[in-house]
Amino acid sequence: MLNYIWQYLYSNYFRFWLKWFLRQIDGKCELQRICDGSKDGARRTHKIEYSLEHSKSKVLQSAINIYEDEIDKYVSDIIQQKKINVEKYKSFQINLRTCLFQISGYKRLYLEVEDVRKQPYDSDNHQHEQQLLELWDLLMPHEKLKSRITKQWGDIGFQGDDPKTDFRGMGILGLANLLYFSRHYTEESRLILSHSSHPKIGYSYAIVGINLTEMAYSLLKSGALKSNFYNMAPRLPEIKSFHQFFCYLLYEFDKFWFKEEPESIMHFNQYREKFHDQIKHLLSDPDVILTL
Repeated sequence: MLNYIWQYLYSNYFRFWLKWFLRQIDGKCELQRICDGSKDGARRTHKIEYSLEHSKSKVLQSAINIYEDEIDKYVSDIIQQKKINVEKYKSFQINLRTCLFQISGYKRLYLEVEDVRKQPYDSDNHQHEQQLLELWDLLMPHEKLKSRITKQWGDIGFQGDDPKTDFRGMGILGLANLLYFSRHYTEESRLILSHSSHPKIGYSYAIVGINLTEMAYSLLKSGALKSNFYNMAPRLPEIKSFHQFFCYLLYEFDKFWFKEEPESIMHFNQYREKFHDQIKHLLSDPDVILTL
């Protein structure tokens, strides 16, 4: 309760006067002090985002909800409104522009991932079918499918004879993540698949991958991945950044699962939440970069 009251008083009263006082001392606005005093990446971008969001200026407030092609215009508008001498403070324009690219890029990335998630797996879609068959070939190079609908899919961790039913929750995004991991980390994906076949504490590889896709998606949606992506991408995070984070999750979950030695797969949800908490703790570090 006390923390809430302090945040309210600081945001609505103290912050304004603190900014005014500091500007009288050094002649710089808050955005300039952030750009000069914070290192590249999440630490700077988070502070810029907070400053813009809590500004009393409509121009500054709206700068956190712009598209990439509007960034140069907003940078110019902010410089003009704040009366910043760009000849004297040459790095300000570059640093502010970079931060705005990261802020707008994260929002665009979420929308792009959401569009993929909303696409249901369609067995009549040739591209979807080809991707599914490619996943099998990458994971099981020495074994051919006997037919499109077969119990063999269980060998790579699907629940039924037709994998399309397992993609309902995350749509084509679940397949896209599994395929990205198999394409770019082929040996690692095969190794983890072999681990998942452990006779006592094995797990369903594909189903767990789809479940971790949901985890990655929820972290992206909540904003928990901002620091990770702001530190990874010098400008715009792309959908491959999301796929790479998924690869990290799947690789680390496999190590986590065997380190914990659960009694059986029936305890999956319990350990999944524990793993989720560990990842959220790592992501709370503003200098975090989680990647293979």
